[in-house]
Amino acid sequence: MATQSPFSLLADAFGQLTKNLKAPGWLVDEVQHRLVLFINHVLMQEPEAQTRLKRQQGRVVRLQWRDFHLQLGVTPAGLCELAPVAEPDLLLTVTDTSPLELARNAVRGDKPGVRIEGDVQFAAEVNWLVEQLRWDAEEDLSRLIGDAPAHTVANIGRSVAQALRTFVSKLPGQDKAGR
Repeated sequence: MATQSPFSLLADAFGQLTKNLKAPGWLVDEVQHRLVLFINHVLMQEPEAQTRLKRQQGRVVRLQWRDFHLQLGVTPAGLCELAPVAEPDLLLTVTDTSPLELARNAVRGDKPGVRIEGDVQFAAEVNWLVEQLRWDAEEDLSRLIGDAPAHTVANIGRSVAQALRTFVSKLPGQDKAGR
């Protein structure tokens, strides 16, 4: 008789718990606005990204996971804004449904499975952004607390992230050959 890992039991229980979970509308709206501000902050740190997005001005991408979605339009400045409900030019649907599996993959540095529908050229630009853009948290932190403390905090953060990746890779049921 095969025994199940306590982690898989926990994942199943968490999946059932969150299956019918609905966030209040005001919270979803607020999170979406903050996310757009963050995306634009990262975009403004990379002029090439803004230049590439300017060519896609007026296009709309819809990001979807389970019942949650975010619809972004490209502005003439090469930034993003929340787009009104309309037919998107590009639909990106995250196929992983388990929140724990998404978190585990994120910790490992893996990208989630995504189904892509719509404009191929726009999809290529969005993929370029996903591949190339990175938030320089250390730079932002250095503006608040100075260069040396920010560097120290960033090093601690990188060490914690590496320890977490190592821990997750050693969990029972993980594919060690591909990691």
